[in-house]
Amino acid sequence: MEYIASTLGNLVHQTAFLNLTVGNVIMIGVACFFLFLAIAKGFEPLLLVPIAFGMLLVNIYPDIMIAPENASNGIGGLFRYFYILDEWSILPSLIFLGVGAMTDFGPLIANPKSFLLGAAAQFGIFAAYIGAMALGFSDKAAAAIAIIGGADGPTSIFLAGRLSQTSIMGPIAVAAYSYMALVPVIQPPIMRLLTTKEERSIRMEQLRPVSKLERILFPIIVTIVVCLILPTTAPLVGMLMLGNLFKESGVVRQLSETASNALMYIVVILLGTSVGASTSAEAFLKWETLKIVALGLIAFAFGTAAGVLLGKVMCKATGGKVNPLIGAAGVSAVPMAARVAQKVGAEEDPGNFLLMHAMGPNVAGVIGTAVVAGVFMAIFGV
Repeated sequence: MEYIASTLGNLVHQTAFLNLTVGNVIMIGVACFFLFLAIAKGFEPLLLVPIAFGMLLVNIYPDIMIAPENASNGIGGLFRYFYILDEWSILPSLIFLGVGAMTDFGPLIANPKSFLLGAAAQFGIFAAYIGAMALGFSDKAAAAIAIIGGADGPTSIFLAGRLSQTSIMGPIAVAAYSYMALVPVIQPPIMRLLTTKEERSIRMEQLRPVSKLERILFPIIVTIVVCLILPTTAPLVGMLMLGNLFKESGVVRQLSETASNALMYIVVILLGTSVGASTSAEAFLKWETLKIVALGLIAFAFGTAAGVLLGKVMCKATGGKVNPLIGAAGVSAVPMAARVAQKVGAEEDPGNFLLMHAMGPNVAGVIGTAVVAGVFMAIFGV
């Protein structure tokens, strides 16, 4: 009888119930809420499902993220090894390879002025940088937090790793990916507030056709120019353009398909679950985290507003030929931000097709956020 009682007692102590804290319960609830948004509401499920599930697992079984040096048997937790790939900037760079293989830069090539809109949307990053410094964050931490304003998860993770801000990488990544998922909720009110009905109804001229030669030369020229000026952007910009060259060259179809499908989805699983698993209650439930989330939202809102306002300036300068809504797509959330511009424009005029026009600033924003990350690395001598 004593043996049975002892065995049952050991079994009970092996369950997670006795080790759950109030913080763990809160984070499990947050994870379930993210799963609801992803599955029931369709908010970026490819991102939120793995992130939320990683969050769920680490708050039930913290050792899934334990470092080898802290484990009694010297073997680290499964997600810890995935997370090391984040810290080493490997997974963010591979994500950019896949993004490049899936991206059509044609709208940007056809309308180079879109680069200006993509650049304007980066204003939110610098606004958040100033705000983070004012709230007491160090200069490197402020830069890592500010990049959330670009709505580019891989770049946020990449910069946090390169600036040695791994202690706040989890909150930064979750905030960045959450705002990417919530683009359809956050952006429309700002877009409507800053534009008139007449501006939202503007129909833009059809974009010119882009030749195959232009499509092939674009990733090569961008790589040469950007990486010569900011060599530290090579892992991101270089991989983005390599993926696009796979797609546009037409001679490596197998590589293009692998980068945009199998490899991309494998990397998303590894990156998403490891990022989610970095959000244990002990690491995430802090005032510092709330500041990061708030600053990220402010940065994203400022970036959206800056893009729209420059769109209004371009609208005036061109005699009403530019719909300011496409400026909101200058953040890096591809292609969600472009779809939001299309949706808001279609609310005023169902026959107005802004999607391809918005894709120009949208893909310009991807390049722009990577460039800003390179600027921060150059400033800090990384």
